[in-house]
Amino acid sequence: MRRVAFAALCAASAFVVVPSFAQATVLVQVDRATQTMNVSVNGASVYRFPVSTGRRGFGTPGGTYRPQRMSARWYSTVYHNAPMPHAIFFHGGYAIHGSYDTAHLGGPASHGCVRLHPSAAAALYDLVQREGAHNTTIVVH
Repeated sequence: MRRVAFAALCAASAFVVVPSFAQATVLVQVDRATQTMNVSVNGASVYRFPVSTGRRGFGTPGGTYRPQRMSARWYSTVYHNAPMPHAIFFHGGYAIHGSYDTAHLGGPASHGCVRLHPSAAAALYDLVQREGAHNTTIVVH
């Protein structure tokens, strides 16, 4: 098992234990109402992160998706070269990615992407990369 520190993100615990799975099924659930993300592997919850989805006028599209492409280092071609570390694109230009605007996590603030703390984005990216995009489902509701 691997331990990943998220003291700033996990109020109940300083560590999240991520079991190692062979060909695991990863489910990423984004709840726009509560501005949270739950990540489970083979049905076992492994992460719960605060997120920022689209603010008024810039909605995050709801639905069920698979990762389309991934980039550890990405910069927005639309919004002034804004950094989007550990981007997982799931619907056209919409992505789950890290954001340095951490003060707004937990409330709608993006142009439609799903923003995470940079360390949470790195952990999710590593998990999806390890288990495979074809084994990952993203649900935005």
